[in-house]
Amino acid sequence: MSEFDPSNNIPFSSIPLVYCDVIIPINLPNTYTWEVPEHIQNTIQIGIRVEVSLRNKKYAGIVKRIHHKKPELFQPKPIINILDENPILYPIQLQFWEWMAQYYLCSEGEVMQAALPAHLKLSGESIVIWNEGFEMDSTQLTDDEFLVAEALEIRKELRLQEIQQILSSNHVYPVIKKLIDKKACFIWETLQEKYRHKTETYITLQPQYQAEADLEKLLNEWNKAPKQLELLLAYIHLSETEGEVTQSNLLKKSGATAAQLKALIEKGIVQAQKRSVDRIRQLPQNIYIDFTLSIAQQQALNSIQKNWEEKQVCLLHGVTSSGKTQIYIQLIKEAIDAGRQILYLLPEIALTAQIIRRLQKNLGGYIAVYHSKFNANERVEIWNKVKNGEIAVVLGARSALMLPFKNLGLIIVDEEQDSSFKQQDPAPRYQARDAAIFFASLCKAKVLLGSATPSIETYYNCKQGKYGLVELLERFGDVALPKIQIVDIKKAMAEQKGKVAFSAALVNQLQQTLIEKKQAIIFQNRRGYSPYLMCQTCGWIPQCKHCAVTLTYHKAKNTLVCHYCGSNYPVMQTCVVCGSHAFTQKNFGTEKIEELLAEALPTAKIARMDLDSVKGKNDHDTLIKQFEQHKIDILVGTQMVVKGLDFENVQLVGIIDADSILNFTDFRVNERAFQLMEQVSGRSGRKDGNGIVLVQVSNTHHPVLAFVQQHQYEALYQFEIESRKVYHYPPYSRLIKLIFKHKDNPIAKQASFAMLQLLDPTFHPYINGPAVPVIERIRNQYIWEILLKLPKNQTIISQCKQAIMQYSGTIQAQKQFRSVQIIVDVDPY
Repeated sequence: MSEFDPSNNIPFSSIPLVYCDVIIPINLPNTYTWEVPEHIQNTIQIGIRVEVSLRNKKYAGIVKRIHHKKPELFQPKPIINILDENPILYPIQLQFWEWMAQYYLCSEGEVMQAALPAHLKLSGESIVIWNEGFEMDSTQLTDDEFLVAEALEIRKELRLQEIQQILSSNHVYPVIKKLIDKKACFIWETLQEKYRHKTETYITLQPQYQAEADLEKLLNEWNKAPKQLELLLAYIHLSETEGEVTQSNLLKKSGATAAQLKALIEKGIVQAQKRSVDRIRQLPQNIYIDFTLSIAQQQALNSIQKNWEEKQVCLLHGVTSSGKTQIYIQLIKEAIDAGRQILYLLPEIALTAQIIRRLQKNLGGYIAVYHSKFNANERVEIWNKVKNGEIAVVLGARSALMLPFKNLGLIIVDEEQDSSFKQQDPAPRYQARDAAIFFASLCKAKVLLGSATPSIETYYNCKQGKYGLVELLERFGDVALPKIQIVDIKKAMAEQKGKVAFSAALVNQLQQTLIEKKQAIIFQNRRGYSPYLMCQTCGWIPQCKHCAVTLTYHKAKNTLVCHYCGSNYPVMQTCVVCGSHAFTQKNFGTEKIEELLAEALPTAKIARMDLDSVKGKNDHDTLIKQFEQHKIDILVGTQMVVKGLDFENVQLVGIIDADSILNFTDFRVNERAFQLMEQVSGRSGRKDGNGIVLVQVSNTHHPVLAFVQQHQYEALYQFEIESRKVYHYPPYSRLIKLIFKHKDNPIAKQASFAMLQLLDPTFHPYINGPAVPVIERIRNQYIWEILLKLPKNQTIISQCKQAIMQYSGTIQAQKQFRSVQIIVDVDPY
């Protein structure tokens, strides 16, 4: 007699089995399927984490799809456990992950790995479990094996760290393996939740003393333990002035000891309660707009909103200091009023410090910041608050795009042209601006791109009518744009008979700036003290052992550093080629510029902003505040000082070496050089219009310099778009770069030519290479590249992407190429 389901009279044997596709955080060619056990079929949901096993290893995956279709080629394993009561993200995020994997040619597991905060990705832990059927025989065990077996017999299970402590050694795996072979124990893999709620101890009065009369009676009758009385009075004062009282705050402000507080607790006067608290404290959610838009700003705002009636994306092309941020704030306020969430993307963490203060002033606790400088627990808390809709506005770098927005209405991409929006390693190698536009289409949200120097591709899309275009070509308050002076550094080098950092014109302007109590920014796009050392006798230059690059001298650490792999080397005293002890330092890094300025201007207060000087979580903000408060006269920096920062007292900007910006081997070199010089020049004269920019350069006739001098973006665009059409570069094509890496150069080369042979019959007109890049070896990996310049034909692009994925697998299936790393970079920068 068959069993029946009493709820619907269907035999259990006829209930269809339930399966689900689960994304796990590793690079798999497809999403795998697991069976859903009957006892969890009512609780399984899309977007929750589940515990699954693959190749005897456990993973915490995310349910992507629930269905009744059993895979034909294998028997699915059952899901081990459900890890969440509610989904940790929405189905729309899973759609976004799928698109990102397809477009950027990676796996959904790699997207998941990049998207989830570290503490939402459970870690596997191996536990050694005692076999109850094993009969202990010390004669059959070594001393180490006996120690572990004895502990296991008593404890029944041990973690690897505990076994390491027992044996006082990290090398415990051979011992464990022998015990497993002897059937004394077995291994169990478990998943550990890494996220921990932060708790804090709060102090409150016991209920019998919460009435004022009862508390007064207690105080009046107090006749001993004066220190405890002082502590109680301190508690009463804090509770009246600050509301809730934490134990740490009470002890700090009262000067009492933990023992005195414990005595009050034991007497039943106060009680201690542990509560979960937020790691990131939010301000009250108040909106305070303390500015009025100018006529030009209001017209731009109206035009943006009108463009959004027909187009999803609009570009705000506003010159530096035109007041774009105030327009952003007004649009954010309107989105908050409409009950929508807002994502404000910035390319650099350095930019968030100043912007966050400005937005908090106007929008209070509606704002939250999200970027990689936050610790793992803080990122989980922001993730959950965004998902629940508690946070309205997220300000962050590209990783903020991965957050689980509940009701996204607006994405602002500030400095949209910036190459920092492009993820390089690891996969997914996505362009956050382009991905944001697709994500907004899923969310039915609007996108505003903002820039003083838009990317050629974005401006082209505006000219083609794909995006809306709004231009704000005057500075706020009708302040003049800075005057740009081109300085021929060859003359200074001839006068001083060698390489010089500062021309006489720059030194004179710096002195005048200091006399007028103004500030200056000096831009040099090389950090360290000297980009390389050279033997004066034979010309030998020290190079990294692991990379094909010269080593940069860092004087503060007195080391040579590779800026690609991070390796440090002692400073060379003897040339390995000729034995000479005479070395000369070549060129100037920010560290040396700072030192030379201190020598030339001894009374000036000078600081440096680069990756070496600002490493901590709050270092950027501290330095920016000091510059804002005029505690620094001259700020020397790399690209960190270029983008979006607003200092009203800066009068002078000096660009030390424009040649290094203009001479890159890249089709975007002119665009990037214009953007960099125009952006850094925009830091000067933002309040009074008396800004001066000195550009030191050898090739004074470079066409880009004329565009920069006249602030002519439109002229640069016309110049660039014509050459790109001729040479078939974006926006007239789509680029895909294939990168082949291996420790042996011949194998990397052979793999690249194997790919060429497979692609050539179908895609011959679009293939460039294989070729060696400018830097041919990084981290002991030799590099070969193929560049595909595909027409903007979706059919050809799709066929090519499919072929690349198929042929990559074909090549890596061959024994000699199994260890070759094949990287696919779609829309490379």
